[in-house]
Amino acid sequence: MSISFETLLSQIESRNIVKVPLASSEQLPSRGMVMIKGVMNDVAFAAPLEPDGKGSHWFEVSDKLCKDTAVTVGQPVSVTIEPTDEWIEPEIPEDIMEAFVKAGLINQWNAITIKARWEWLRWIRSTKNQATRHKRIDIACSKLHKGDKRPCCFDSTRCTITDVSKSGVLFD
Repeated sequence: MSISFETLLSQIESRNIVKVPLASSEQLPSRGMVMIKGVMNDVAFAAPLEPDGKGSHWFEVSDKLCKDTAVTVGQPVSVTIEPTDEWIEPEIPEDIMEAFVKAGLINQWNAITIKARWEWLRWIRSTKNQATRHKRIDIACSKLHKGDKRPCCFDSTRCTITDVSKSGVLFD
């Protein structure tokens, strides 16, 4: 199922982003994170779609994709996306990975699915409060040690990148 739309490349803080129109997002299989393959201005890419906390999604456009598509902030882009089951490995921040290494959890971490790793990452990073983040890392270590594969009680429909959102909702 391909979903096509036109929108503007926008920027929040230092991130170039594409907001998926609500009508297009509603065609996706989940209100939570969705992996996609797509084409933007005739250039292929793959990306995670992050929920915007308002029922839709958005994705970050890398500097390379901006360059390859010759598009800048404020310009229109033509996008076609398709959900995929091929999850992209998340980049794990150093503080999280250090805690997993120190706790001897690398085998457990590598044994869970990439999608589960995304869920742990999204849960941990969904707070700006450093004390809460450290507590979540400790809880993740404890749960992974016990064999848990996913975090509990996490609203996956919220935006978890705190420099572009507040209370799980993407800035306008």
